[in-house]
Amino acid sequence: MANLLARIFGSRNQRLLRRYGKIVNQANQLESKMEALSDDELRQLTVQFRERLASGTDLDKLIPEAFAAVRQASQRTLGMRHFDVQLIGGMALHEGKIAEMRTGEGKTLVATLPVYLNALAGEGVHVVTVNEYLAGRDADWMSPVYEFLGLTVGVIRSGQSPTEKREAYACDVTYGTNNEFGFDYLRDNLAFRLEDRVQRDRHFAIVDEVDSILIDEARTPLIISGPSEDSTDLYSKINAVVPKLNKQEEEDGPGDFTVDEKAKQVHLTEEGQERAERLLQKAGLLEEGVSLFDASSIALLHHLNAGLRAHALFQRDVEYIVKEGEIVIVDEFTGRTMPGRRWSDGLHQAIEAKEGVNVKSENQTLASITFQNYFRMYDKLAGMTGTADTEAFEFSQIYGLEVVVIPTHKPMLRDDRADLVYLTQKDKFDAIIDDIVDCGERQQPVLVGTTSIETSELLSSILRKKQIPHEVLNAKQHDREAEIVAQAGRPGAATIATNMAGRGTDIVLGGSLEAELRAAGDIDEEKEQEIRQDWQQRHEQVLQAGGLHIIGTERHESRRIDNQLRGRSGRQGDPGSSRFYLSLEDTLMRIFGDPERTKALLSRVGMREGEAIESRLLSRQIERAQRKVEAHNFDIRKNLLEYDDVANDQRKVIYQERSELMAAEEVADAVAGIREEVVNTTIDEFMPAESVEEQWDLEGLEHTLEREFGTPVPVREWLEDSSLSQEAFRQRVLEKIDAAYEQKVEDVGPAVMRHLEKAIMLQQWDIHWKEHLAGLDYLRRGIHLRGYAQKNPKQEYKREAFQMFSDMIDRVKHDVTAILCKVQVRSEQEIDEMERRRRERAEAAMRAQHPAALGASAAAPAAAAGGGGAGPIAAPQQPGAAPRGPVAPQQPAAPFVREGRKIGRNEPCPCGSGKKYKQCHGRIS
Repeated sequence: MANLLARIFGSRNQRLLRRYGKIVNQANQLESKMEALSDDELRQLTVQFRERLASGTDLDKLIPEAFAAVRQASQRTLGMRHFDVQLIGGMALHEGKIAEMRTGEGKTLVATLPVYLNALAGEGVHVVTVNEYLAGRDADWMSPVYEFLGLTVGVIRSGQSPTEKREAYACDVTYGTNNEFGFDYLRDNLAFRLEDRVQRDRHFAIVDEVDSILIDEARTPLIISGPSEDSTDLYSKINAVVPKLNKQEEEDGPGDFTVDEKAKQVHLTEEGQERAERLLQKAGLLEEGVSLFDASSIALLHHLNAGLRAHALFQRDVEYIVKEGEIVIVDEFTGRTMPGRRWSDGLHQAIEAKEGVNVKSENQTLASITFQNYFRMYDKLAGMTGTADTEAFEFSQIYGLEVVVIPTHKPMLRDDRADLVYLTQKDKFDAIIDDIVDCGERQQPVLVGTTSIETSELLSSILRKKQIPHEVLNAKQHDREAEIVAQAGRPGAATIATNMAGRGTDIVLGGSLEAELRAAGDIDEEKEQEIRQDWQQRHEQVLQAGGLHIIGTERHESRRIDNQLRGRSGRQGDPGSSRFYLSLEDTLMRIFGDPERTKALLSRVGMREGEAIESRLLSRQIERAQRKVEAHNFDIRKNLLEYDDVANDQRKVIYQERSELMAAEEVADAVAGIREEVVNTTIDEFMPAESVEEQWDLEGLEHTLEREFGTPVPVREWLEDSSLSQEAFRQRVLEKIDAAYEQKVEDVGPAVMRHLEKAIMLQQWDIHWKEHLAGLDYLRRGIHLRGYAQKNPKQEYKREAFQMFSDMIDRVKHDVTAILCKVQVRSEQEIDEMERRRRERAEAAMRAQHPAALGASAAAPAAAAGGGGAGPIAAPQQPGAAPRGPVAPQQPAAPFVREGRKIGRNEPCPCGSGKKYKQCHGRIS
C-alpha cells in the first residue's frame, strides 16, 4: 500500500523537492533585479530584511529574496553562482533538516544561504566542522560573501584567549569544531563570573559532515577533567605482571583471560584469576589470602583490567601512535591524531606503561556532556553530508532530524565495481598492488583507503620495495595533509589514506591548480597562463585515463563510511571508478561474519588461494555483517543516551543554579534559608521527633553546634527550663547562630561577606557536583549486575541517581552553612586574589579527555553527566584557633554517605526559591 501511494503522490523526499522547487523559481525570477542593484544597494538589503523581521515578518517569507541576494553577493565576491539544487539544499537546512548532497556538490557554498537568512535575527549562527583546518578554511573562503552583505564572521580555535572567543561568538556567523563548541559550553559552566563566559545562547547550528559528528562521535562524551590523586607507580608494576598472563584462544581451552573484541573488553578466567593473584602476591601488590574480587582489591582489579585491555585490545599505529614520548590517540573514523585527548578509566596510563613512556596521573571528571545532548540544546539544528540516508532512522529517532536527499547538479559517472573476495589477506594485498601498478601504467590517479595506520604503512612498504612512487596520508603525516590531497589527482599519482583523512577537501583531477598558483607566488600573466595550460593538459589526461580510481582495502563496519570513500571519486560529473578488495581474514568478517564456514564453502567449490571471487552470496553476507555492526552501534548510542538523559536533567539543574547564582546581586536570603534548614536538621539528628527525652543526645548536640557552626550553644542549660517548648528551643538556637553570623558580617563588612557568600556557594556546588559525577560513574559501572536480581538496570540507575542527587544537595547545604559560619577573611581583595589563583591552577590542570571505545554493556557508563569544577577556597576556622588566611578545606571523597536528613518531596526547596522541592531542584524531568 505504501509503495502504491508513493507511486501516485510521490515519496516524502519527492514532495519536499517539488515544494522547494517552487521557491527556487521565485528566487530565479528575482535574479535580474538583484543584478541591477549596486554594491551598496545590495548591502542595504540586509538592513531592510532586519527591519522587516523586527516589524513581525516571518523569516520564511524572506527566503526567495534573501537567497537571491546571497547568490548575487557570492557571484560578485567569489565568482561562484549557486546552482538551483544548491538553493534546494539551503532550504532543507533552513527548515532544520539534514541535506544529503553528494561529495563535490558544494556544501560549503550551500551553507551561506541558510546562515545568512538565520543570522538576520541577530542571535548568531554556528557553523560546525570536524576539524580546525576546515573551520578556518571555510570561514576565510566564505567571509567575503557575509561581509559584503554586512555580517560579521568569527572563528573559534583551541588555545584562544577568552576575549578572542567572546569576540568570535559575538559575530553574526561563528565557525568552529564540534569539540570546541562543546568544550566552551562546559568551560562556561565552570566560570565564576558571568563576564568570564564566552558563548551566547544556542540559536541555530549547521553541522558539516553531520554523520561524522552526530553518529560516529556520539559515543564519545566531551569531558573536561583535572588530575586525581591516584598513584601512577601501580600502572608500571601491573605492566610487569600482564605479559605473564596468557590469552585463551579457544572456548574452554587453556588461558588466563578472554578477549571480547566486539565489546572491547577482557575477562579473567577462573584459572587466570588464581594465576593473577599469585603473580600480584609475588610482586607485593596483593596480600596472602586476599582475593582480587575482595572489596579491598577493587582498585587493584581496575588497574589489572586496564593493563590487560592495553595489551590485548589496543595496538600501536592502529588505535594510537607514540610521538615525542607521548601516547597520541588516532581517531578510528577519520584516521587523524587527537593531541590532548586521553582515554579514561586508567586505560591511557596502562598504554603509557606498556609503551615505556612517562605515566601521567589519571584524571577526574569536572564537566562532561555528550554530543547528543549538546546539539539537542540548539533551538534549530541542521546538517550536511554526502552520506546520511542509511542512518535516516537514527537521525530521526535521536535528534528529530529528517534527511532530504538533494539531486546532483550533473549526473554521476563513477563506475562502482563489484567487490573481489580472497581467502587470505596476502592474496588481497597482492591484488591491490597489481591494481595500483596497472593504474600507474595508464596514468590514472589512485586513492587507496585503509582502516588503520598499520595497513597504510604495510602497503607503503610493499610499494617502496617495488619502487613505486606514492604518498601516505595518515595521522603521522597530518601536517602535510592539504599538500598531499592537492596533488592526489595528478596523472599516475598513488595516494594511500587512512579512512577519511583529507575528508572535506576536493581531489581535483590533474592536481590542484589553486595550490600551484599559490606556490608560484608573485608571477606575471604569461607564467600564470603557462601554469594553467599545463594543468589543463594534465586534467584532460586524467579524464582520458578514467578519472580517480578508488581502492578499498577492506569494508568498514558501516556502509556509510564505505560510501564516503567512494565519494572521493566522480565529483561534479567527473568520471571515476571504485572497487573494494576483501579477504575472509578481515576484521569485519572475523568478528561479525562466519569466515570459517564461508572458507569451507569456497574450498568445496574449488576456490584456491590467490584466486578472487565475485559472489552475490558473499556480498549479501558482507552487507548482513555491516547491518549487524550498524544495529549494534545504534544500540550502544541509544543506550548511552538513555543513561545520559537521566544525568542530563541533573546537569541542567546544576548549571541553571550556577547561572542564577552568578547573576544574583547577593544571596544573603538564600544563605539564611539554608542555614535555618541545616540547623533544624542537626537538631533532628540529636533530638529525633517522636522520641523521649532519655534518648536525646544533648551533649553531642552542643559539641556539634559548636564544631559545625563555630558558636557555643548552652543546649542543656536551656532545656532545664521545662516551660520551653521544642519550637521555642529551636528558634532560640537559630537566633543564637544567626546573631553570631550577623556579628561576623559586621566585623568583615557586608560587602565582603555578600561577595564571599556567593563565592562559597558556587565553590560548594562545584566540589560536590564533581564528587557526584564520580559517584554516578561508579554506579553506572555496576548497575548491570542488578539484572541478575530480576531488576531493570535503567530504572534502578534512574532511582539511585536521583537519590544520590538529593544526598548531594543535603551535603551542599550543610557545607555552605558550616564554612560560612566559621570562615575568616580580611578583605574583598583577598577573595578576588584567591579566586584568581584558583582559576589559574584549575585552567592549567584542565584537559580534554577521550573515553575508550566501549561495547554495549559499558557504553552507557562511559558517558559522564554534567560539569563542575573547583571554586574559590576559604578555610573554616576551628573554635579557639588563631585567624588564618584562606586555604583549601579537605572534602570527603565518598559521594554515597548521607550527612543529613533527606529532603522531603513536599518541603521547601533549599535553594531559597520558595517553591516545593519536587517542583524546583527535586524535579526529575
